[in-house]
Amino acid sequence: MTRPPDRPVLAALAVAIRGPSVVLIKRRNPPDAGLWGFAGGKVDLGETVAAAAERELREETGVEAEALESLGALDIIGRSDEGTLTHHFVLVPVLCRYRNGEPRAADDALEAKWFEIASLDPAALPMSRDVVPVAREAARRLAHQG
Repeated sequence: MTRPPDRPVLAALAVAIRGPSVVLIKRRNPPDAGLWGFAGGKVDLGETVAAAAERELREETGVEAEALESLGALDIIGRSDEGTLTHHFVLVPVLCRYRNGEPRAADDALEAKWFEIASLDPAALPMSRDVVPVAREAARRLAHQG
């Protein structure tokens, strides 16, 4: 039996925007295995959330981007059928401006590619929670930065 977590795990999500598109990966590992979402992972001790987002994006997709700003925080809390806590992640989506590279699946990603933000549809593409609103907010903020 797996021991319940004793504290939340901090993770960064790289919301990398290039024009009208965002790069997404199909996750290899739980808790969202098989779902499309942002590249991301745990923040290492002594690492900033921004640096973690840039690193995870590079490791999982080969895409280079500059972290600009945090887009808030998302709590991902899972429980077993009996109600026992199975996981608690605090995910910090980070708006990233594309620099170079084309997505290729690596590390924890089964697939990686660009998706037009306006066409994202959870009914047509199995996605992690909040991908669409976070991607749209990132695009809106980037457009206002010029």
